[in-house]
Amino acid sequence: MSDIVPPEVRPKPAVPAKPPNVGAPSPSNPFPPGIGALGGAAPLPPSGIPVPIGSHGPVVHVSSHSTGHGTGHGGSHAAAHTLAHNGGQGHGGSHGAGVGSALLGYIGIDTIIEQMRKKTMKTGFDFNIMVVGNSGLGKSTLVNTLFKSQVSRRSAGWTRDEKIPKTVEVKAVSHVLEEGGVKMKLTVIDTPGFGDQINNENCWEPISKYINEQYEKFLKEEVNITRKKRIPDTRVHCCLYFISPTGHSLRQLDVEFMKRLSHSVNIIPVIAKADTMTMEERQEFKQRVRKELEMGGIEFYPQKEFDEDMEDKSDNDKIREAMPFAVVGSDKEYQVNAKRVLGRKTAWGIVEVENPNHCEFAQLRDFLIRSHLQDLKEVTHNIHYETYRAKRLHENGGLHPISCNDTQESNL
Repeated sequence: MSDIVPPEVRPKPAVPAKPPNVGAPSPSNPFPPGIGALGGAAPLPPSGIPVPIGSHGPVVHVSSHSTGHGTGHGGSHAAAHTLAHNGGQGHGGSHGAGVGSALLGYIGIDTIIEQMRKKTMKTGFDFNIMVVGNSGLGKSTLVNTLFKSQVSRRSAGWTRDEKIPKTVEVKAVSHVLEEGGVKMKLTVIDTPGFGDQINNENCWEPISKYINEQYEKFLKEEVNITRKKRIPDTRVHCCLYFISPTGHSLRQLDVEFMKRLSHSVNIIPVIAKADTMTMEERQEFKQRVRKELEMGGIEFYPQKEFDEDMEDKSDNDKIREAMPFAVVGSDKEYQVNAKRVLGRKTAWGIVEVENPNHCEFAQLRDFLIRSHLQDLKEVTHNIHYETYRAKRLHENGGLHPISCNDTQESNL
């Protein structure tokens, strides 16, 4: 019988004492240091490194199998690409275990543009355009062609039995246009009968009166103690003045009208029905009109003194050299080279409205709508309206600015 040897009893290794505050979660980080939100070991982000505004934070990559299958797979798919994309902090956990202070998107001052866009999209835009000129120059047709919609009423011609009105009857027609989610309230102010009289003395007075009435209406809304959050804007932002295609020179009526109204409204001169002249006649007529406007001291939009910087001056100089625009309007379509185009049919072919080789309608449309529509509104408010406002507030018996004492007395 052999002796049974008892197994060797090994002493248990001593467990080192746990240092104080090791592994204790902090208020800002609910997880112990070195342990990620999903239990995997994650490198700590460097402290004291500022993240500039407008940039993305540092990228923190978490290994998908760093601690074995027990903890690695639990966070492999959600944390393998944990990025400090939103303000420098990653997504802690699969859905709801993240840090409460994590930002939700890109930070940058350029987001102000997006904020302004959203706000203006909600409020919409107002644009008021006036057309002035003799009857038969195609004013209504041109406006309809500009906005590709029947925005201007075609006034019926007078018969022999009817009397021509003694004064210009100003008519305003409003429409709401929508394109790409942008809404614009367009008001077309027509002036039928302008220059149709035998005696056209002071025929511009009804037009000048209408323009000033809109300024007065806006001013009264502004000086009210409890004024509206958004004052309706009926002020005339642009006046298209149609010049007859005589090929000689401006009429005295044209010069007098633009001289009297150029300081109260943005005047844009255009040569109507430019297809009645040859290219050489058109160019000579444009140069003659520019010279007469300069000699008469008539300022048309865009005015040189309103150029804000060299870039604006360079762009506006090119526009001023091309003015007055020689335009053709039409609301009829024709087939040209297997394509439908707006045009006027003549005995020798089709005059294409949107073809720069045929007329300057495309330049006028781009200038009026694409590049300078907002500037027309700003010049109207900051220059023409402010000039009228200062004049009215300094007149004896006119409107006076409301002082603080007046406001306190009214509240009592």
